[in-house]
Amino acid sequence: MKKILSVSFYLFLSIFICIAFLPLGSDNTPTNHKILKLDYEGFTIWLDCKERAPIKFRYNAQRDTGNAKRYKKFLLDPNVPEECQQYSSKGYGNGYDRGHQVPANHLDFSENAIMQSNYMTNILPQTSKMNRGAWLMTEEIVECYRDIDELLVLGGVIWGNNTENDLFIESHGVRTPDAFWKVIIRGKSSNERVIAWIIPNSMDASKKNLDMYLTTVEEIEKLIGEKLPVADYSRSTKPSSSWVIPMGCNKG
Repeated sequence: MKKILSVSFYLFLSIFICIAFLPLGSDNTPTNHKILKLDYEGFTIWLDCKERAPIKFRYNAQRDTGNAKRYKKFLLDPNVPEECQQYSSKGYGNGYDRGHQVPANHLDFSENAIMQSNYMTNILPQTSKMNRGAWLMTEEIVECYRDIDELLVLGGVIWGNNTENDLFIESHGVRTPDAFWKVIIRGKSSNERVIAWIIPNSMDASKKNLDMYLTTVEEIEKLIGEKLPVADYSRSTKPSSSWVIPMGCNKG
């Protein structure tokens, strides 16, 4: 059953890729979109002004030495033009969470960084099951393995062509991505290890289904039209399962 679902999902991706992506410029972004690179404390976001949405993120996850508390409010970024941001910082509703691209928990070394992670420039609609399920599981893997090695974490959106889930265009000015991708890079040179997922933005994306969404960096590169900073030998490697959470890991 897992193999059937996995094949169906990638068939779905292959169908919409030719529809969903505009011609790319030298920075691998749609040539007719204004893209802002936002360097926050501890993480970077690429914001598509036309979409009013973060389309890519990057950060280094280092050993957990902080315990700053999560910021309660969601905010618009006062330093980003209004025409590039979502209309509102209110909750989405309809079974969708305000889903962090870069999670606050990986920025707990700084109260300011945690606050910035709650800017809507770092937020997109994610189904509650996906946000608290498979997506959360990838965050927990980062949380645990950053105490073993420094990690480079990359990710972003796959818009797709499903308009039925675009429920927040009127309220927030943003479409709902059909899927999200994430890559974690651990180690360097011959010791480099990479894991990658393409996770559908659906109520099926639970923690127990995370392994169904494993993919290769090469497949993600084809989808996003961009080369990612991994060793050539890592591009076509797909582990048989997601990295195991180490015994005794403190996920807080």
